[in-house]
Formats: sequence, C-alpha cells, structure tokens
Amino acid sequence: MALTRRIKNYMHIHVRFFAGCKDAVGRTTLALDVTDGTTAAGAFDRLTGLYPALDRYRSSLRLAVNAEYVAASAVLRDGDELACIPPVSGGTDV
Repeated sequence: MALTRRIKNYMHIHVRFFAGCKDAVGRTTLALDVTDGTTAAGAFDRLTGLYPALDRYRSSLRLAVNAEYVAASAVLRDGDELACIPPVSGGTDV
C-alpha cells in the first residue's frame, strides 16, 4: 500500500510566452509540472528558476490563465494554460 501512495500531487500546465518573455526563454510554449495548489505567481517563480532572464519582467508582468487576466494569487488547475505577458509598446502615432 505505501508504494502506491503519492506524497505530492502534481498537475500539468501549459505555458505561453509573449514578447520579451519569449525572447528570455527562447521559445513560445512549454509544458510544466507543478504541485497542486500552485498559484500563477508560484508557477512564474518556478519558471524564473529555470529561466533566470524572465525575472526582469516580474514587476510589470501580466499573467493570464485560459485567456483571462488573473491576479498573481490565482490557483492553477490541471491542464490550465498560463500566459506570461510583459509590457509591450508599439503602434503608430496619430
């Protein structure tokens, strides 16, 4: 019995990177396993451990889960898509 008991429950999320975050990671998407109860901020902390260049966006980053902006404290669920969206500029002057 003890062999089948799991100490921690993990969930699988998908992460999308935009603009400078994409450049910092060197890709647009990745799969990430996190523990149950992980927040959007907690997942970002884990990502900065894997990709330290992401940390420069921490103070101005917007996080979205399943295409909706969320607070950093939003709890993720198995299969969620977390998007890391740094500030961007552009467009045209009128």
